[in-house]
Amino acid sequence: MTIIRFIHLLSLVIWIGGMIFFSFIAAPSIFKALPRETAGNVVGDIFPKYWLMGYLCSITSLATIIMLSYMEKSYPLLRVSLLVLMTALTFYSGLVVGANAREVKAQIRMVDDVSKKEILKSEFNALHKRSTILNISILILGLAVIFLTAYQREI
Repeated sequence: MTIIRFIHLLSLVIWIGGMIFFSFIAAPSIFKALPRETAGNVVGDIFPKYWLMGYLCSITSLATIIMLSYMEKSYPLLRVSLLVLMTALTFYSGLVVGANAREVKAQIRMVDDVSKKEILKSEFNALHKRSTILNISILILGLAVIFLTAYQREI
C-alpha cells in the first residue's frame, strides 16, 4: 500500500510541479530570452510533451487513488471527483484546444493574405486564452487535491 500511495503522491507532484515550472518559469523565460516567433516555436515543441506528462500523471493519480480507496475501504469522493475533472480538462486542453491551436498556427504560416492572417491570429489568441484558463483551472484544482491529500481528511 505504501508504494501505491508513493506513486499517487509522485504523480501529483510531477503533474502540478511541472505545470508550475512551465507556466511560471520556463515559458516566461523562453519568451524573454528569444524572439517572439522562435519562442513560440520552442514552446510549441514543448507542449505535446507537457500534455503527455499531464495525461500520464492524471491517469496514474486517478488509478492509484481508486486503488487506495478500495484497499483502505475509504472513499475520498471529493478528491476523486477533482481528479476526474482535472483529467478531463487535461485531455480536452491537449487533444482539442491544443490540436486546434497547432492547426491554426500552421495555417497562419501558410497564408499570405494579410486580412486572412489577422483573422487566424485572432482565432489563435482565443484558443491561447482558452488554454490558459484551462491550465490555471487544472493547477488550482491540483493544489486543492494536494491540500486535501496533506490534510488526510477524507471528504
